[in-house]
Amino acid sequence: MPKDIKILVGTMTGTAELCAEEMCDSLEEAGYTAEMTLMDGLDADVFEADNAYIICTSTYGHGDVPDNAKQLYESLQTKKPALAGIPYGVFALGDITHGETYCWGGINFDKVLTELKATRLGEISQHDATSGELPEDQAGEWAVEWAKLLDG
Repeated sequence: MPKDIKILVGTMTGTAELCAEEMCDSLEEAGYTAEMTLMDGLDADVFEADNAYIICTSTYGHGDVPDNAKQLYESLQTKKPALAGIPYGVFALGDITHGETYCWGGINFDKVLTELKATRLGEISQHDATSGELPEDQAGEWAVEWAKLLDG
C-alpha cells in the first residue's frame, strides 16, 4: 500500500481546494496519511512511485484545466514520465449545463495519466455544480471509499 496520498489541486475559485481540504480531513480520520498541494508551479516530477494521488480539479473555460494546473498538465504531456503502477483517482468538478465539456478538467488529467500508464482506481467522480449537493461533502465521502481501493 502506498505510504501517502497526495491530493493535487487545480482550482480557479477555490472550490476544488475546499474539496481537497475535506478529503484530507476525511482520509486522516479514516487512518490514512494525506497531504494537499495546489498545482501552482508543479511539473511531472511531482509523481513519486511510493505514493498514491488524487487529482482534484475544476474545469474552466471550454473544458480546460484551471490556470494553476496548466503547467503540470503540459509537463505531463511533454516530459512523458513513466508512471506505471502509480495509483491515482480523479475528483472532477464541473457544471452540467456546459454539456460536452462537463468535468473535462479532470477527464483531461485522467487521459494523460492513463497514457503514461498510471493506474486509475475506481471511476472518475464528477460533481455537478447545479446538483445542490455541496462538493466538499461528496469529496470527503468519495475519498475514503477511493482509499479503500488502495488496500486491495
